[in-house]
Amino acid sequence: MLWNFKPQARAFRFVGHKDVVTSVQFSPVGHLLASASRDRTVRLWIPDKKGKSSEFKAHTAPVRSVDFSTDGQYLVTASEDKSIKVWNMCRQRFLYSLYRHTHWVRCAKFSPDGRLIVSCGEDKTIKIWDTTNKQCVNNFSDSVGFANFVAFNPSGTCIASAGSDHTVKIWDIRVNKLLQHYQVHSGGVNCLSYHPSGNYLITASSDGTLKILDLLEGRLIYTLQGHTGPVFAVSFSKAGELFASGGADAQVLLWRTNFDELSYKDLIKRNLKRFHFDSPPHLLDIYPRSPHHQDGKIESVEINPKLDIIDMQTSNPPVVDVISFDSTTTTETTFRTPPDKSEEINGCFLNPLLIPSDSSPVNVKKKVDDINDLPFESQRSIPMAVTDALEHIMEQLNVLTQTVSILEQRLTLTEDKLKDCLENQQKLFTISQQRS
Repeated sequence: MLWNFKPQARAFRFVGHKDVVTSVQFSPVGHLLASASRDRTVRLWIPDKKGKSSEFKAHTAPVRSVDFSTDGQYLVTASEDKSIKVWNMCRQRFLYSLYRHTHWVRCAKFSPDGRLIVSCGEDKTIKIWDTTNKQCVNNFSDSVGFANFVAFNPSGTCIASAGSDHTVKIWDIRVNKLLQHYQVHSGGVNCLSYHPSGNYLITASSDGTLKILDLLEGRLIYTLQGHTGPVFAVSFSKAGELFASGGADAQVLLWRTNFDELSYKDLIKRNLKRFHFDSPPHLLDIYPRSPHHQDGKIESVEINPKLDIIDMQTSNPPVVDVISFDSTTTTETTFRTPPDKSEEINGCFLNPLLIPSDSSPVNVKKKVDDINDLPFESQRSIPMAVTDALEHIMEQLNVLTQTVSILEQRLTLTEDKLKDCLENQQKLFTISQQRS
């Protein structure tokens, strides 16, 4: 759903996915919208009344998360196929996959400077990835619950995790240290969002509440009760003066903040200085605080907005359905290379921003045909179903190869031990014969 804040403006309902939509995000400039779905695809939409879009098959299982890099050039997706994938928006290319999680990946986010990716999964780990060498450079594990959602703070020095064990944890990635540990919810925490200043964090929980944490003082300051069921999503606006929340009660609530009078535009400009690749990141922030627990016993202000605002729900809302022509846009294909080559040959997809305004399914089909006329390195020459099956078989064969290799090593060790035992037994028998 695309909402317009003007009083009488209509909302647009984009129709294209074939299953539950699990994640949506605007590009930094706002001219593109990415959505992930349990139908295993990612869609790119132009957020206007025409709703032009394109679809690409991103994973072999439901996609749980999408996130644009700060410059809008890259998109990272996380999936229940245990993988994270990075895509180039300008070149319309699949770039690479990240494999280290051993269970479903629930969320993946870029750092503000784009150098790192943080991910969390149901294997009870949070991983930090280097986008340059495509390696996992850090790992945080939890023995109790798993993280539903993770996010970098605006300066990129810390990550916050929303836990299924009702907790919110903040880690300093410079010193690999747990800084703050909040246990203020009575249900699993589903989502969180940093204020652009980095001083506040808002959390959404299955206990039906939103909580606002003051990170400088390390305490809970507001409890917001507006939803009548679990709250699944929350996000601050770009400047931080508003935030929106959505829940199982089928409501979207828009809130206005009143934290202080700071100029958040100046703060955003200050943080943008850290996005340049010439200077070392993460050096201009406060020193890490000592770890502490927050149990929520400190008094907080409870707010119920339904006492103060007009309910905008109507039995017949002014909604316009925008049905995307789901035509023949290409799907991501990864060609496996021989063991001596580490790179993957890229697949293509269509960026709706690059489709001419007079596009129709026929025109898009022609564009796809043009792509298919490219050299082998750029085209999708194998049907997607066959590619998926071959890829799965290759992965299983790799596992079998590793297993056989380990068994061979163990068999060799066993043979060596047995040989030593026989030699020792022969020596003992010889000595006993000599003595007798």
